[in-house]
Amino acid sequence: MKITSKEKYSFGIGAIGKDAVYNIVAIYFMFYLTDVLGISAGFIGGLFFVARIWDAVNDPIMGLVVDNTRTKWGKFRPWILIGTIINSIVLIFLFTDCGLTGKPLYVYVSIMYIIWGMTYTLMDVPYWSMLPNLTSDKKEREQISVIPRIFAALAGLTISSLGLKIVNILGRGNQRNGFLLFAIIVSVIFIVTISITVKNTREHNSSQVNQEKTTLKQMILVLVKNDQLIAFLALVLLFTIGQQIIASIQLYYFKYVTGSEGLFTVFVSFSGIATICGLFVFPKIVEKLSRIKVHILGCALPIIGILLLLIAGVIAPQNSLLVGLSGIIYSFGGGFFSGSQTVALADVVDYGEYKLGTRNESVIFSMQTLLVKISTAFGGLLTGLILATTGYVPNAVQSASTINGLRIVMTVVPVIFILLSIIVYKKFYKLNGELLSKVILTLEEKRRNEYGALTVDMGEISDIENRIELTKSNK
Repeated sequence: MKITSKEKYSFGIGAIGKDAVYNIVAIYFMFYLTDVLGISAGFIGGLFFVARIWDAVNDPIMGLVVDNTRTKWGKFRPWILIGTIINSIVLIFLFTDCGLTGKPLYVYVSIMYIIWGMTYTLMDVPYWSMLPNLTSDKKEREQISVIPRIFAALAGLTISSLGLKIVNILGRGNQRNGFLLFAIIVSVIFIVTISITVKNTREHNSSQVNQEKTTLKQMILVLVKNDQLIAFLALVLLFTIGQQIIASIQLYYFKYVTGSEGLFTVFVSFSGIATICGLFVFPKIVEKLSRIKVHILGCALPIIGILLLLIAGVIAPQNSLLVGLSGIIYSFGGGFFSGSQTVALADVVDYGEYKLGTRNESVIFSMQTLLVKISTAFGGLLTGLILATTGYVPNAVQSASTINGLRIVMTVVPVIFILLSIIVYKKFYKLNGELLSKVILTLEEKRRNEYGALTVDMGEISDIENRIELTKSNK
């Protein structure tokens, strides 16, 4: 069944609010805690790490709950809406200064942050789990996967490049009030955009067999017996850790290493635009090159961009042209990786059904949410440790050891993680070419048997043949 444009873009629009919420926390929450509320950077790094350890348990369980949901509205949309409403409320509390100090403040921040992470999972896991159920057509899936990523990149661009300016305008110089009002606005946008997604999307590609509910034991088997899922998780985790380290430390880097907080806006603005451009051209580039080559390019370009930023920081730290160019190269490639990642995970769902006989979208897609959270925690922990161990003092001139620590973590460390990601992809990820073709053909045959032979028309058979040909071209 062909998916309509209305449904494609309604699905993508939800990513605007979803990623606006994610970015306000990922980019500004640590800065808000250290430089606005005055909380210890070491404590924050530890909090981020502990919260993500909890997510290692919580996220897959949420995937299990969603996979076992059966309602007349489907199994994804009810959780997307419920999670959005709760998470929006928690976000507001997260940026509310209750006037607490000392231990009560630390306890309040810890509780709110952990609840925020849990409720974000409540929405994010079913949102991405819908993707492989919107269509099984390979070409359509590549096109659809880009749409939410583009909207997400637009949200990220807006939040990162204009966030501090909006905070200062709303708070009239008082960042405590500014961050709270900013969080309220983002929460409203979140609810509105997700409501459009929930209203206008439907599940088309769910298995028609009355599949038994997934048990905890079966969930574990899904995670450990799907070899391509394991390979996918490893390569994406390594790459995303590199990304999140940069996201966590970039504001500190530009404010204290280059001596120009304005360069932060230059870097994230050009980065955001480049990500969108990379996502826009992703489907066409994949057709011309192949998924494998585009994926490698999506890793190589970020490495080049980061190394250019390192060189610029040494020879011309306040050169906005070099900073902007490094952001463009880094994120244009990141756009390729993002598009490749989304398509690959949908293929991993198909592969799991092909190999294990069950279609556990939410359990598998919960791993994507978990990867983001683990990488965010790692970035936050590393940033917190660097700030705490090198004598970081908020809103002051930093020591040479702090400057050098920030420079290494911003550039050298991410490059190492991205290189490791390339190695894993080349060595262990095999879901391309003939294997993917075999998976598609087998599942389409299964669908014909489930629906009944009389319901499959020549157009659908032609779609199957086209998908197999496209897959073969990506060897």
